[in-house]
Amino acid sequence: MSSPAAHAEVLLPGTQRPDVERFRDAIVAQIGLQFADSKSAFLEAVLHRRLSRLTCPAASYLERLEFAPRQSELAALARELTVGETYFFRHNDQFRALAEAALPERLRARAASSTLRLLSAGCASGEEAYSLAIVAREVVADPAWNVDIRAVDLNPAVLEKAARGRYSPWALREAPPEIRQRWFRTEGRDLVLDETVRGVVQFSEANLAGDDPALWQPASYDVIFCRNVLMYFAPEQMRAAIARIATALAPGGYLFLGHAETLRGISDEFHLCHTHDTFYYQRKANGAPVPPPILLRAAAPVVPPPPFAPATAWVDAIRQASERVAVLTAAKSPVDRAPDARRVWQLAPVFEFLRHDRFGEALDYVRSGPPESESDPDVLLVKAVLLAQGGQSAAAEDACQRLLLRDELNAGAHYVLALCRELAGDRARAIEHNRVACHLDPAFAMPRLHCGLMARAAGDRDTARRELAQALLLLKREDVSRLLLFGGGFTRDALIALCQSAVADCGGRP
Repeated sequence: MSSPAAHAEVLLPGTQRPDVERFRDAIVAQIGLQFADSKSAFLEAVLHRRLSRLTCPAASYLERLEFAPRQSELAALARELTVGETYFFRHNDQFRALAEAALPERLRARAASSTLRLLSAGCASGEEAYSLAIVAREVVADPAWNVDIRAVDLNPAVLEKAARGRYSPWALREAPPEIRQRWFRTEGRDLVLDETVRGVVQFSEANLAGDDPALWQPASYDVIFCRNVLMYFAPEQMRAAIARIATALAPGGYLFLGHAETLRGISDEFHLCHTHDTFYYQRKANGAPVPPPILLRAAAPVVPPPPFAPATAWVDAIRQASERVAVLTAAKSPVDRAPDARRVWQLAPVFEFLRHDRFGEALDYVRSGPPESESDPDVLLVKAVLLAQGGQSAAAEDACQRLLLRDELNAGAHYVLALCRELAGDRARAIEHNRVACHLDPAFAMPRLHCGLMARAAGDRDTARRELAQALLLLKREDVSRLLLFGGGFTRDALIALCQSAVADCGGRP
């Protein structure tokens, strides 16, 4: 489905505010799209147009929309609420991963049936679906194979355009030149797609927020592209859509989301993959144990890190915190808080210790937990952080790996692994883990800061400025508890000052 439209907000008379609220809730329930309060005037205008078109009172229209909407009305709303701007081979790194990693693996898995099925969910005007078809035509050379690509959207206007297979040169602005030459012919100002590619794709109208048994048949797809759609869904609709996608993907099948979309906190049915400078997901095999995530891009040779500037290097901040932890651990006796069956063990005291720089007691408290806490993801993350800050990198990495066996998409675990890998001199893996952490949680400031400082130390001032500028923005609104856990004993203001100083040192404006 196309992304929500952006329209000027002009308040209109004649519609009651409760009607607009009901309209917004019905859109969430029926289409999945979520609109902020700032879009109330836009929704009011849409509601006003629909009521005028249908010549019916608001109460009866809203009741029908809430409980028994017609498909034609949902399609009409999709025309009003979404736009379909896209282009061929958008984010081409994902199509390279499809061609060189995902499809070859699925060809092996489907060798017995010689059939591949792909889905473009939210296909808009067809550029993505046809890009999938072109890649499939070039990868699957054996004519005995049957390649079936389904493309769906709720907006019938964009589907009509997609079916024509006729595009402007602007729609191919990111396509490799050889693709344009091989698969398109020129007609006037337009480029017309080759019939052999058009014939592979079947377009149809479908609602991604609906439970459509024909669309979501179990284990029916090898690859699903659903990019820049779910980010506009309400959380409960997003989870339901991902659950349907997981059911419809064959075990081992692949899911490609938009670059700003992540399954963290949404689903644990997928492994995270990272190749070709992009992230995507693979459906877990049924009943298989969950392995630690595999970072598929080969690591660069380990190069000893160059010296860091003492006042601005984050690794030095960690070392300073580690020294403070060592002193505190030696100075304080272990906490006398052996767990018993009568109390519920929880992590709240850990944060109290951290607020008062009592790192040793925090680690002792975590270690004093009941046996079942050893498999708790939150406990493992806190333990990994405290061990890393205490200079016990090997133990910290072990805790992270045990955590990732339970929560493969844990951004904090990847960040701690990045710190440990840098301290071990493995800068390539440190960068890799930080990139994973940033993808899994785009609001997480610390991996951005770490990446920026490593780039600065390596002399890559452009990357350093970019990462540090992003870290500076994120630090200003970072969650207090997360700063307390990952900040190495430093306050928000201290981390911001560190970031500003590093930005200035790289020639940027703090």
